[in-house]
Amino acid sequence: MEKKTVAVLGMMCAGCAANVERKLNSMEGVATASVNLAGRTATVEYDGGVTSLGTMKEALSGIGYDMVIEEDRNVEAIERQTYRSLRLKVLLSWLFAAAVMVLSMGLAGTDAWSRDVRNQTSLIIALLNIVYCGRQFYATAWRQLYHASASMDTLVTLSTAISFLFSAFNTFWGEQTWEPRGIAWHTYFDASVMIITFVLTGRLMEERAKQGTAGSIRALMGLQPKTARLVSGDGITEMPIAAVQTGDILEVRSGEKIPVDGTVTEGPERVSVDESMMTGESVAVSKHTGDRLLAGTIVLTDADGKAVTFRMRAAEVGQKTVLANMIRMVQEAQGSKAPVQRVVDRVALIFVPTVTALAVLTFLLWLIIGGQAMLPQALLSAVSVLVIACPCAMGLATPTALMVGIGKAAQQGILVKDATALEQLRKIDRMVIDKTGTLTTLRSATVPEGSPFGNTPAESLKPHAREAMDELQQMGIGIHLMSGDRKERVDPIAREAGISDYQWGVMPQDKEDLVQRLQSEGHHVAMVGDGINDSQALALADVSIAMGQGTDVAMDVAQVTLISTDLRRISQAVLLSRRTVATIHQNLFWAFIYNIVCIPLAAGLPYLFGLSWQITPMWASALMAFSSVSVVLNSLRLKWS
Repeated sequence: MEKKTVAVLGMMCAGCAANVERKLNSMEGVATASVNLAGRTATVEYDGGVTSLGTMKEALSGIGYDMVIEEDRNVEAIERQTYRSLRLKVLLSWLFAAAVMVLSMGLAGTDAWSRDVRNQTSLIIALLNIVYCGRQFYATAWRQLYHASASMDTLVTLSTAISFLFSAFNTFWGEQTWEPRGIAWHTYFDASVMIITFVLTGRLMEERAKQGTAGSIRALMGLQPKTARLVSGDGITEMPIAAVQTGDILEVRSGEKIPVDGTVTEGPERVSVDESMMTGESVAVSKHTGDRLLAGTIVLTDADGKAVTFRMRAAEVGQKTVLANMIRMVQEAQGSKAPVQRVVDRVALIFVPTVTALAVLTFLLWLIIGGQAMLPQALLSAVSVLVIACPCAMGLATPTALMVGIGKAAQQGILVKDATALEQLRKIDRMVIDKTGTLTTLRSATVPEGSPFGNTPAESLKPHAREAMDELQQMGIGIHLMSGDRKERVDPIAREAGISDYQWGVMPQDKEDLVQRLQSEGHHVAMVGDGINDSQALALADVSIAMGQGTDVAMDVAQVTLISTDLRRISQAVLLSRRTVATIHQNLFWAFIYNIVCIPLAAGLPYLFGLSWQITPMWASALMAFSSVSVVLNSLRLKWS
């Protein structure tokens, strides 16, 4: 099985994301597919012997979407070009809208000839707007119709086409068709143009706002150096970073980014390295010969504050570096789905057909209530329902908040593997924590002769560990210290850390048993550990947290990895989880309330209570665009909370 996260272009709403996900999951050989609307990505797990990314790309192309799998296609460059094209369309559409609005005001005269000129000119402008600015809506909607699917593009296409065609009919045959029946008639080219204008404007604003949600990924990618200096028998050669191989000797200088993961081989006695972007620690780290170096971290100075040049041996290169793994993990986590999002996805699948049915029902009810005389009102109400009920805000509510939350966690040195972990962290009320390597750090020490401890190293509480434990307990999280060490060594550490509930001499099974017992009592349990002996409990816990300096087994099992040794990151992760989930709930509340309130208003419900106003198609498109943008902006508040 292979697992890839790839960019998918052309998705604009929850319906789009649901269509892409459904298409991928229906393909033979695809085990799971999860689509992230905000990130414009799909994470696919598939059997490479049965299907391929090329086959998936072809399948998505048939329903109007583009999967970027070619190495020579730069997604950021494509998105920049798409943004520029969208900006031009918005500008032109506003010019078309202004022209139609001026004509609709009747400034050129009120006689029949002037009216015909206005209507025919408006028809030409509206047609130009559809053909140039709104063409993509129609193309995508047609392909989706062929494959029995629908999205926001379907709603925009239906509403603008109905408005345009009805207005075109009235332009040439309105007078002889409606006036003999005593029915007042109008054209609605302004509605057709303004719907496209506002929808495009909303998308432009969304694109601008969503650039901020992916800021953490761009920051991490920006850490990756482009070149390295290879030391060989002929001297020093500058080469692309992709050409560096394990075992190569590289030269690095002050102010430069370390090109790959490796170890110091020769140079000054001490070199200061800034690892803050990777670990969240603001204090520079001292490196000596043999010490580990991480790709993307920045070389500072030697012990005397002078510029330095040293050499290193490459250990992990390409996609195997810690930085590359961080980027991959954050991308996959941002593309994963929280449980609440799966409910939204199920709603999105039936949303567009339901809205279309509501629009038809609205049209029929107006005709039943008022007869043929209410045909224009029936048409306007149906179009308004189609436009205002766009599922964009609903589809963006969860993924935008998750992208910002998971990205912010990565900037703080907290790697979250999936959205479920971020959502579950807020529920934690009990935490089981290991001692050695997790709560404490080992150090060399002089041990008196005859001491029961010269074959065991001394250990001390990690910096800020007491503060971290206090913060967690103040948040209502009970701490349980579990250690396989002796009582004489566990007692002082537990007291110093402020932990009253602790056990010593435990086996891996004992840790798992404690987690299971706490869960059976109704608690939500987090397990924090760093070793193989913690893996059983980590796998069972509601949320598993591993230390970045621990074993690979612990980090593979854990849902959350702390790159930093600072245990205060745990409470930060819990707080971030609470804020992220609160933001998701706010987004979903407003998205659903928006539709619940606005659909009846657009359908003309106020008329039944003697009020002579309703939401017109033009205002419906403006409100729809505003709802989507407001959800994205609300999610971006997490960056500064």
